[in-house]
Amino acid sequence: MRNPSQSGPPGRGFRPGRPGGGGPPGHALMIPAEKPKDFKGAIKRLAAMLKPDHMRISVVLALSVVSVTFSVLGPKILGNATNILFEGVVSKQLPAGVTQAQAIAGLKAKGENTLAKMFSAMHLHPGSGVDFHALGRILLILVGLYLASAAFGWLQQYIMAGVAQRTVYRLRQRVDEKLARLPLKYFDEHARGDVLSRMTNDIDNISQSLQQSLTQLITAALTIVGVLVMMLTISPLLAAISLLTVPISFVITIFIAKRSQKQFAAQWERTGELNGHVEEMFSGHNVVKVFGRQQEAIGRFDEQNEQLFQASFKAQFISGIIQPVMNVVGNLNYVAIAVVGGLGVATGRISLGGVQAFIQYARQFTMPITQTASIMNVLQSTAASAERVFELLDESEEEPDPAEPVVLSQTRGHVTLDGVSFRYLPDTPLIEDLNLDVKAGATVAIVGPTGAGKTTLVNLLLRFYDIDSGHIFIDGVDTYQMTRSDLRRLFGMVLQDAWLFTGTIRDNIGYGREGATDEEVKAAARAARVDHFARALPDGYDTVLDEDATTVSAGEKQLLTIARAILADPQILILDEATSSVDTRTEVLIQEAMAELMKDRTSFVIAHRLSTIRGADTILVMDHGRIIEQGTHEELLAAHGFYDELYTSQFLQPLAEETNGSARPS
Repeated sequence: MRNPSQSGPPGRGFRPGRPGGGGPPGHALMIPAEKPKDFKGAIKRLAAMLKPDHMRISVVLALSVVSVTFSVLGPKILGNATNILFEGVVSKQLPAGVTQAQAIAGLKAKGENTLAKMFSAMHLHPGSGVDFHALGRILLILVGLYLASAAFGWLQQYIMAGVAQRTVYRLRQRVDEKLARLPLKYFDEHARGDVLSRMTNDIDNISQSLQQSLTQLITAALTIVGVLVMMLTISPLLAAISLLTVPISFVITIFIAKRSQKQFAAQWERTGELNGHVEEMFSGHNVVKVFGRQQEAIGRFDEQNEQLFQASFKAQFISGIIQPVMNVVGNLNYVAIAVVGGLGVATGRISLGGVQAFIQYARQFTMPITQTASIMNVLQSTAASAERVFELLDESEEEPDPAEPVVLSQTRGHVTLDGVSFRYLPDTPLIEDLNLDVKAGATVAIVGPTGAGKTTLVNLLLRFYDIDSGHIFIDGVDTYQMTRSDLRRLFGMVLQDAWLFTGTIRDNIGYGREGATDEEVKAAARAARVDHFARALPDGYDTVLDEDATTVSAGEKQLLTIARAILADPQILILDEATSSVDTRTEVLIQEAMAELMKDRTSFVIAHRLSTIRGADTILVMDHGRIIEQGTHEELLAAHGFYDELYTSQFLQPLAEETNGSARPS
């Protein structure tokens, strides 16, 4: 245990947040990052995540080689079939009984030298016609090759789908674990919709790219190599013409991709902002309607939707130019091959089947180049999404727990704050040199105006925020010597905003303690006055609450959270305006249940209605992060200080309103 006189733990710097006020920083501070995007870095980090599946990727590569090889051999074999047909038709036209050499000599004698050169490059059998047996054999081989290529391609896709999904599974797992390690400050400064967008939209985008684009990229690269080899075997001249399209295609792709990359980054950033706005407006739609802010919300949505439209339109339009431009390059290449190839057939330098095969290869050659260009388009979007996910993964985490933590097997609940200081912004002090000693089993009420630091004090006790200096002890053990999970397990909380999840009433109460029996859940419900209205519902404790728990009232929501805290049976309780959402009659019932729950437990009660905390052992009056008064209810009233003014004002105002109301004519 550290000496209380020592300064705060190393590394506890100032935590930026909202200037002034006691609450955590709000969403208004969320400013989109404007640092330049690193496409290569994002793709490199994404590729590194594939390492655990390197053996499967090697198998995919091998399957791709086989599949592409079979596919590439097809046009050459089909060209042979074309030659058999053409040569058979020509042979049928020649008189039977003469040889090919005699037929060529006869053409030369007639001065038909071009036709003679063409016949000299063919294998003719005058008078015999088409060899359908050989043609059928070639076609069967061709069908077999294409079927084998498809089978290997299917197997490649199957394995790659598993690789992609496992990679994305690990990525989602890392993000989920990262979210658990991020400090509360991160969630206070980032809109929930933006965080959700990174977790869902961006990762889904990465998933689709890995599953589809990676195999296409491998196949395209192998196809380019295989087709180039086959083209060189047919005609080096025609191959050289086709190769001219490669640098042209490369320059076009790079030129367009650089301009689309910025727009894809903006697209996903705008998506996160729009999701954040929609999530906030949907969760608070009642408040929006009550204050008549529908048009303002719609206007803000339209503005953000327009920004997303512009970014998406520019990204898709700019990147979409790649395909038609590459088609133009491919068509020009096709025209050049057709002209030069036709001259080659006429002069006997190449067979008709060779030209036909080469035209197919030319199409196959430009197709993977075009496909690669389109994949570059997709990779721009993938890199933008990957950067957003990696930005989250690179966020500063909570300070690590101690290597050898102290575990309190039995807790009495003695809480001590020694010289605690904390601020959200370095230049804006909030809590300065706070000292407090709370005996085990005592009830401490914390009161004060909004922004006094009441909720911040609770956040520091639970280490949602780390203090800048000083020490917090529980039963003499510094909380920095404990793990956060062990520390928070000592506390039970009932907050002003009741949080319930989609599930049954039984599940929501049972959330307080894992493994609780059904009888223990119902006992907690009876203690919190939940049992009577739960049984009145059609499905009783099995009634399913939706996300907003609209099937129960606000007061009943709070009762459910109180039942959850009762079930947890903690040694230290934190009640943050726990009865603010219930009516007066229910409040009395809850106060009785709370009085029973708080017996022999240390309790911190944050309250605005001072009538609810008159029985507290100690009342702390806070203002601007400092304890300005401390004592029992009677002692503070007798001192005629700040607390007396607060307490008196809460009773004089209703009395004044009642007096004014009775004075008005009926």
